[in-house]
Amino acid sequence: MGDSTETVSVNGQDNVIPLKGMYQNYFLDYASYVILERAVPGIDDGLKPVQRRIMHAMKEMDDGRFHKVANIIGQTMQYHPHGDAAIGDALVNLGQKDLMIDTQGNWGDVRTGDSAAAPRYIEARLTKFALDVAFNNQTTRWQLSYDGRKKEPVALPMKFPLLLAQSADGIAVGLSTKILPHNFIELIKASIKILEGKTVKIYPDFQTGGSIDVTDYNGGKRGGKVKVRATIEQVDKKNLAIRELPYGVTSTNLIDSILKANDKGKIKIKKVVDNTAKDVELMIELAPGVSPDLTIDALYAFTRCEESISPNACVIIQDKPHFLTVEEILETSTANTKELLRQELEIQKAELEEKMHFASLEKIFIENRIYHKIEECETWEAVIETIDRELKKYVVGPSEKAKPSDKRLHLLRDVTEEDIVRLTEIKIKRISKFNSFKADELIAKLEESLLEVKHHLAHLTEYAIDYFQRLLDKYGKGRERRTKLTTFDTIERTVVVANNAKLYVNRKEGFIGSGIKKEEFVSDCSDIDDIITFRQDGKFQVSRIADKTFVGKDIIHVDVWKKGDDRTTYNMAYVDGKTGRTYVKRFNVTAITRDREYDMTKGTKGSKLLYFSANPNGEAEIVTLQLSQGSKAKKKIFDFDFGELAIKGRGSQGNILTRYPVRKITLKEVGKSTLGAMKIWMDSVSGRLNTDERGIFLGAFDTGDHLMAIYKDGSYEVLELDLNKKFDTKEVEAIIKFDPDTVINAVYYEGAKGWTMVKRFQIETNKLNQRFPFLTEHRSTKLLYASINENPKVKYSYRMKNEKFEEEVVIADFIDVKGWKAIGNKLIDAKVTKVTEIGGAKPKPKAEQSEKLKAGDSIDFDVENNGQTKLF
Repeated sequence: MGDSTETVSVNGQDNVIPLKGMYQNYFLDYASYVILERAVPGIDDGLKPVQRRIMHAMKEMDDGRFHKVANIIGQTMQYHPHGDAAIGDALVNLGQKDLMIDTQGNWGDVRTGDSAAAPRYIEARLTKFALDVAFNNQTTRWQLSYDGRKKEPVALPMKFPLLLAQSADGIAVGLSTKILPHNFIELIKASIKILEGKTVKIYPDFQTGGSIDVTDYNGGKRGGKVKVRATIEQVDKKNLAIRELPYGVTSTNLIDSILKANDKGKIKIKKVVDNTAKDVELMIELAPGVSPDLTIDALYAFTRCEESISPNACVIIQDKPHFLTVEEILETSTANTKELLRQELEIQKAELEEKMHFASLEKIFIENRIYHKIEECETWEAVIETIDRELKKYVVGPSEKAKPSDKRLHLLRDVTEEDIVRLTEIKIKRISKFNSFKADELIAKLEESLLEVKHHLAHLTEYAIDYFQRLLDKYGKGRERRTKLTTFDTIERTVVVANNAKLYVNRKEGFIGSGIKKEEFVSDCSDIDDIITFRQDGKFQVSRIADKTFVGKDIIHVDVWKKGDDRTTYNMAYVDGKTGRTYVKRFNVTAITRDREYDMTKGTKGSKLLYFSANPNGEAEIVTLQLSQGSKAKKKIFDFDFGELAIKGRGSQGNILTRYPVRKITLKEVGKSTLGAMKIWMDSVSGRLNTDERGIFLGAFDTGDHLMAIYKDGSYEVLELDLNKKFDTKEVEAIIKFDPDTVINAVYYEGAKGWTMVKRFQIETNKLNQRFPFLTEHRSTKLLYASINENPKVKYSYRMKNEKFEEEVVIADFIDVKGWKAIGNKLIDAKVTKVTEIGGAKPKPKAEQSEKLKAGDSIDFDVENNGQTKLF
């Protein structure tokens, strides 16, 4: 097949042009056009062509008053070769940035996604800031518009890092750009630091507030990413409020994602109400019995309350796209600002020199009455020659080699014919009213201004720093950072997802799933959990939960599996089919390939599982072995402690327990954890328990140990240790490892009698995970102080008859330990305004706990903070 051709008629004759390669050229031309003229901003002024043309058109229209947006669009179309819709959208986008354009009317809302009113209904004008930093005809480079009728700027003389302040987003052919907005004040301060020769780091800041994790920002370059989150507040136990949105997410988008997650069962809520007006407020009502803390984490995990954004800072430099970091962009912008300031100073210097030059000539021309010398001149040439000759008697130019003794006035430049012509144009009225003193004063002021400009040029860096500082002082108010810089905890989706499914098992037939509801119930779970199953044949596997999944017959254990779980330990004994020996082993399952079978035995034919147990905290039990009656062993019944075994990998064969046939193995005694006590910390900001040494150390917890929390509402609670637990730091007065011998000291106001009471008590209740109020039930009753320190001494203040009193009391001397329901002893018959602990011994940890703490570990109590454990 031959090459395709195109026939083109030129001057009445048909010319045949081959099409080979034509599409390649057309594509490159189109790609270059889109990159340079539409999608990617220029580095010089930080604007795309349409934005630059809008700004230029608004400057030409500027008279200090608002203009109809429809009129601005029409003016811009003189420069922009596209439709009014594209210009209108770009103008609205600029206006919503709230930096370069003052708006009037309904310009939409970036928070809710509401669009702006029609262009004929809304108005705009340039801000004073824009007029200060973006325009100067004398330093602007110009080019012809697309139709050759008008001149438009190649780039605006922008003396501010506008690109980083406003952000940019565009998709071109073969590349894209995404530059996030940064804080106005921080950009100016960073520019000043750059001029001072310091290294800077800048991070995004958004109009919508929220919080951001910039750990992987990478300077806004390709490959980096940031995570942004909404600000979620717990109003009460049943309601959450979202008051700040993540960047790029509208309230409508966010509500849709929340409802979608609820429909899928990822979270459990009753309803979402949008109360957004002047400020954003989305109220979320939770379903009964749902934890607000877990719901907050689930909202971040399953809705658009958390977004990941991948920046890609691409800009046009000398008609070519370049990928830079935001710091490099800022350095370029700062250098460009400094150069523009230099150009402005050079122009100002030239203007002042010109004014001084002519002011000096004018003074000499009038004072020495040179104008009288031209009265007898008959031609124009004679007039010019006469004035020139007479001026040389009083002035000397740089080109003339004047002697040092020459007393003539030394001019900044030579006198030209244009200067002489200007002298002839001086009006008689000005000559008659000429004041020599005022002329000298004017020349002195011009000379002073010129010296100042020369000083600025000689100290250009300091001048640029002063310029940025003036911008900050003049326009920085109200532009403080809105987005909080923080580091987000990684939220495990399987941990925070609502239990929207139930796990069932048919052990005999080998089925598991959430749809076989007639079978044995195992536990609540979520639809994204992994399930681990162990079988009698010594094999196990992990599968994603489904309605019904076959995993093999004779299931002996099934549970929800968590990746990386190195605490759950499996103890087992099996007989090897080849040798007949019985092996014992302990192992964890921390990582697997989903749906793959793993053999816990040596894998030989005839191998059989004899004993198996799953232990969530590495417990090691004692078992009793009974050997077969026909074995030659002298001792046919004996005990074995799994605590003697080390925990190894799932593929290890284990240790030989006996060479004789085993009849059966039975549990004799439940053991404690062999992994050692688990050290627990609590994050003092989020209130979440963790083992990552983050926050306040609470203690080392072994099997059976519990937490005790004292709340500011006057209640206490003994809790099972659950690493998924998250405490509200605003509600908790103190939290420690529970010890039944601990004495709680409390000072409270008794609302019914109007007295301040003191009580000391120990925990007598046995129920776990239930709050018990230890104060009276009157609505005015209030806890003033609580401490677990031994024998605390407190200072308390109160007012009586408009006088302020301060007294001290040693609580252990004032009252003995009584029951937890006792009212206590009266301290005074008035309300104490302040209680401060001023002394007291810290509680000593238990001996067994002390032995497990390493050097440097401590249980920290704050005597000066009302005596409670130092948490917040």
